[in-house]
Amino acid sequence: MVARFLEGKGIPTLCLGSAYDILNAGKAPRSVFLDYPLGHSCGKPFSEKDQDDVLEQAVKLFEQITEPGNIVILDKQWEDDNWRIDASSTAASDTRQPRDQSPQFQHAADYDAAVASGAI
Repeated sequence: MVARFLEGKGIPTLCLGSAYDILNAGKAPRSVFLDYPLGHSCGKPFSEKDQDDVLEQAVKLFEQITEPGNIVILDKQWEDDNWRIDASSTAASDTRQPRDQSPQFQHAADYDAAVASGAI
């Protein structure tokens, strides 16, 4: 919602994330998905090269993403897929469930503001 508000004021935005379902639900004006573990949306820890590469690719996509809600997937890989096992295991510390796609609001006024802004 913040990205849409800023875009409405003429300030271009880009959301870079590693949770595809959240990017999809947010419908930001421009979104770039990086299939890395959560918390690493801007690259691998302590890898200046990888972080620079992620940000460079995302910025290059800035003008190419023209349809709000479209998500571009960066073609980058984490070293191995072991993190996926922990992220999806109910035995591990991360027990995330699929995101509810319907908008959630704490107050009725928040819903009214979202409707008035055209976000929903």
